[in-house]
Amino acid sequence: MPVPRRFDRRPPERDTTRINERIRVPEVRLIDDEGNQVGVLKTPDALTFAQERDLDLVEVAPEARPPVCRVLDYSKYKYEQAQKVKQARKHQQQITVREIKFRPKIAEHDYDTKKHHVERFLRHKDKVKVTIMFRGREVTHPERGTAILDRLAEELAELGVVEQRPIQEGRNMTMMMAPSKAVLSTRCSRPATPATSRRPHWRPRWRPRPCGASRRPSPALAPAMTPPPPPRRRPATAMRRPPMQPPARTRRPRAPSRRSPGRNRAIPRTRPRTPPCHNRPLAIMPKMKTHSGAKKRFKVTASGKVRGRHAFTSHILEKKSPKKKRALGAPKMINEHDAPRIKRMLGVGK
Repeated sequence: MPVPRRFDRRPPERDTTRINERIRVPEVRLIDDEGNQVGVLKTPDALTFAQERDLDLVEVAPEARPPVCRVLDYSKYKYEQAQKVKQARKHQQQITVREIKFRPKIAEHDYDTKKHHVERFLRHKDKVKVTIMFRGREVTHPERGTAILDRLAEELAELGVVEQRPIQEGRNMTMMMAPSKAVLSTRCSRPATPATSRRPHWRPRWRPRPCGASRRPSPALAPAMTPPPPPRRRPATAMRRPPMQPPARTRRPRAPSRRSPGRNRAIPRTRPRTPPCHNRPLAIMPKMKTHSGAKKRFKVTASGKVRGRHAFTSHILEKKSPKKKRALGAPKMINEHDAPRIKRMLGVGK
């Protein structure tokens, strides 16, 4: 559990520079607004000297004996100091150290890949820590790691310089590389990719046609497209064959059954043919399905009211009084607002 902080009664931090009435020493060494030294004066006299020129008396060297004070515009002085700090921060370069690891038995392709990573780091003006990891008895052959690091430094001599020579630290051998002066001055740029090796810009094959545009090709593409062959037509003199007519369907009489000789006898139709299913009126109301959960919990009384078991009857009933247990187990009459909905679930409502 974290310890709560005590209430801090100290006032918030403010500017600790002493100006004007904050200067409590009896005498100060005064410098005027033009930078000339006036001499050692009493503090009230120095303050009067600054007020006559509508400026502030600022203590610039409190450790001196007597303290050195200067006459200037303090607000303007603070603004100039803030701008100096901002400009210094803007021109300050933040160097990041990146690390990449090699193995003594690294393959040629893997070496090229990691070398390109080191090249990318150096072009971004970051320092690179190159580490050779030895495993097992590989540590007895440090010359293999030194050869790899020397080869890397030689191939990247244009982009980086070796700040720290290879050093053996246990099972690791490290070397530090920093970007060269050409990279820091942004004179060394990435070599341009030849135009022949660049991939063409991908364009979709299908483009949505604007509303109302014609389907015909443009005039520039029309000569290149070959016209489709004309459709084949029959001569006017050729006689066309009449369409095939389906043969007349005749219904053969069905032979009477041996078991019921009068079964296939024609019976006069006494009622009209029923309409299709989608036009047939609903004469009988479909049966309503009963909700199984509602059937277990609710019951409709003879007077039409709905009586239900109280909720939480299967609740853990320890640490409850007998009166509370009886109240939880007793049935409960459902109010008139919820009764129609429960009756519909039981299949007895409208």
